[in-house]
Amino acid sequence: MTLINSILPLLQACKTASKQINHLSNAERIALTKEIASALAKNIPEIILANKKDLSKIDPQSTFYDRLLLNEVRLKNIVEATIQVSELPDPVGKTLLDMPHQNGMNIRKITVPLGVVGAIYEARPNVTIDIAALCFRSGNAVVLKGGTDAAATNSLIVKIIQTVLIDFDLPVEIITLLPNERSLIPEFLTATKYIDVIVPRGSQQLINFVRANATVPTIETGAGVCHTYVESSANLPMAAAIVANAKTQRPSVCNALDTVLVDEAIAADFLPLLISPFLPFEVGIYADEKAFGILSKLNYPHLYHATDDDFGREYLSQNCSVKLVSDMDEALAHIALYGSRHSEAIITEDHEKAVRFLTEVDAAAVYSNASTRFTDGEEFGLGAELGISTQKLHARGPFALEKLVCEKWIIRGSGQIRL
Repeated sequence: MTLINSILPLLQACKTASKQINHLSNAERIALTKEIASALAKNIPEIILANKKDLSKIDPQSTFYDRLLLNEVRLKNIVEATIQVSELPDPVGKTLLDMPHQNGMNIRKITVPLGVVGAIYEARPNVTIDIAALCFRSGNAVVLKGGTDAAATNSLIVKIIQTVLIDFDLPVEIITLLPNERSLIPEFLTATKYIDVIVPRGSQQLINFVRANATVPTIETGAGVCHTYVESSANLPMAAAIVANAKTQRPSVCNALDTVLVDEAIAADFLPLLISPFLPFEVGIYADEKAFGILSKLNYPHLYHATDDDFGREYLSQNCSVKLVSDMDEALAHIALYGSRHSEAIITEDHEKAVRFLTEVDAAAVYSNASTRFTDGEEFGLGAELGISTQKLHARGPFALEKLVCEKWIIRGSGQIRL
């Protein structure tokens, strides 16, 4: 049963409260972000207990389980990332342009906070912390619509953050966690009067729903169909290690590998090298006919015939597809057709082909001889991220601190009028 009929009072309160964090100085925002990190560190045992309540309702074999899990190691890493966010350069108040007008006016363009950032996401309670830290550091308020799977964890994390806001004499509405009811989502997505931008983070289904229903400007993040192309000149042992890492290191995240493209000329030599690192993780391989023929002779136990639906699929599990290609042109065409413009990699010793791949592939992050698992705000020195943006407006790639601002023009005159 829906407990409230409308979330507009909550959104209005957040919008009003946002003015106070918008006006904090850089030093005050640094202190606030550091104190949030400290409060989270002190409450790690309590957060783990709340997280266990959420985990108890999830099948451990579900792809959501790993996304939902917060243990001591992960929480300590999140705390460290929050501290890193506090130490990043201030994105607010930068002068982008300062010039005189011919009539004597002065024209400046500066960076200012977006205002109120909305986020809708599934299963990932770490997002609650990342978004709060990034938004507060950049002078923004935040409205959160987390998934029901993480309700207990999200609720406790927000309460901890709100105690810090109280200590800083700031209104708790600066971070607003919306009720769990799905019936309230349409009102959230259309609250253009109160929310300046919405960031969906989760499945392709969620992102498609937000794209289709939101009237608030949206920055898409999350879904990744990531390829690694093993080109004919590749160092094969290195290629096997990179592919295995991209697939098995943490398969439930958006930068994990989904499809391996292998040049036919080296497939008989390369595919056997993949068996050893894949076996301990029981990686399911959905292979096209040519790859299936090679792998079946190796008696790989987790081998399946690929269908068209197995390409362009974000697996989020210990499964992937494998396709043999005749050359680089076919590999590029496959990525263009099936990729989600997230992260794509080539393994090659041919410099010209590496340059061509890095230049021609249309994705937020492109790699030569490295794992796609590095597409991450923290790995790129950004402290944390709201997600990986796969679109081209405002932000692309790790959507982090420096993109949580927009531009404002300031014109100073002395009585000028336009004739």
